[in-house]
Amino acid sequence: MAVPPPPLPTLQAPVDRHTHVVLRAAVVELVAAERRRRFPTAVHAGAPGRCLRHVDDPPSGAGLRADLALALLRGAATLTPRPLLWLTRPGELSPHDVDLRWVGPAAWAGRALGLDVGLVVVTRRGWFDPVSDVRREWRRLRPPPTTR
Repeated sequence: MAVPPPPLPTLQAPVDRHTHVVLRAAVVELVAAERRRRFPTAVHAGAPGRCLRHVDDPPSGAGLRADLALALLRGAATLTPRPLLWLTRPGELSPHDVDLRWVGPAAWAGRALGLDVGLVVVTRRGWFDPVSDVRREWRRLRPPPTTR
């Protein structure tokens, strides 16, 4: 009898404070940095300002995505104690094919490193977990005020 695969790591509501702060910062960073309406999908590992990034253009195969996610997470673990893995792309906060192509490789990479890391999708409007559909959306997101 075949053993079922372990469940995919997902975000559960309510999201812990650290994860909320990191993902909000990822959305703010995307809004501030990317002015184009259409831009290539990129996968990030770490935390905004301390992350590694790979632009998935043209889209890679499943094996290469798994190797990339593993390398990004391994490198990000040296930059931040609790690395997250997120995908930035244009469009709405609904599952797209590119999101689903990265879910399995991201879960595999997290398990290979002993991390409970899933994939979160970040757009200009907010973020969401394509597996659990836990999300946070903003109509108009402004960066936090800077202290001088």
